[in-house]
Amino acid sequence: MAEQISGVEHLRTIPGIGLLTATALASFLGDIRRFPSGRHLASYLGLTPREYSSGLRRNLGRISKRGDGYLRTLLIHGARSILVHSRRQQPDRLRQWMNDLSTTRVHNKVAVAVANKLARLVWAVWSRNRPFVGTPKAA
Repeated sequence: MAEQISGVEHLRTIPGIGLLTATALASFLGDIRRFPSGRHLASYLGLTPREYSSGLRRNLGRISKRGDGYLRTLLIHGARSILVHSRRQQPDRLRQWMNDLSTTRVHNKVAVAVANKLARLVWAVWSRNRPFVGTPKAA
């Protein structure tokens, strides 16, 4: 139980993850060690694209929406919050990636891509039991 509480506190250091999202993730997911990687967690939450492929053609469609809709909604709202405030804050690698993506994509698609990235960050922070430290953008 103490390990889960410290995991929730570390999750709140991630941009776009507040108390509500962190506690919902902790209560719904339980033990993060059941996911081998952040990619598996994002897929479990339904934040990865569906794939319609055959032979040499690879077609990626909309997100799969296979996981819990409430958690997916919380992560997407957190991503939208980061997107709105990203231009006013000190740029780091995450915000720079989001700003670069938002110049070529529609706002909602960028929000889902950022939510996918947030799910992967949640896995990394929670599984390593260390707070999130944003790295400054490269010069």
